[in-house]
Amino acid sequence: MFAKYSPEGFSTPLPGIQMKTFVYGENSLLTRFHLKKASVLPKHSHPQEQTGFLVSGKIKLFIGTDTFLAEPGDTWSIKGGIEHWAEIIEDSVAIEVFAPLREDYLPK
Repeated sequence: MFAKYSPEGFSTPLPGIQMKTFVYGENSLLTRFHLKKASVLPKHSHPQEQTGFLVSGKIKLFIGTDTFLAEPGDTWSIKGGIEHWAEIIEDSVAIEVFAPLREDYLPK
């Protein structure tokens, strides 16, 4: 699968959070997130492993009992089933891969 970038087609699952899955295969998918300053991704977990890269901005990540300040170029990997959440410090863009595939993130 190949996809050209388009700013169209982002969804807003939570206030201040926009997302778009770009490409996906049988076992993983790649999603881009636009995160507005002062937004919060609430505490949650899911069975998929989540690996991310912060393109721009600044976010505070809470993974299990650990806290990290993520800045451009920083990366993370969260095992499936681990509770995590985030506070958005600055407008940010993050790219994340989920494996196995997240059915709820597939384009409609």
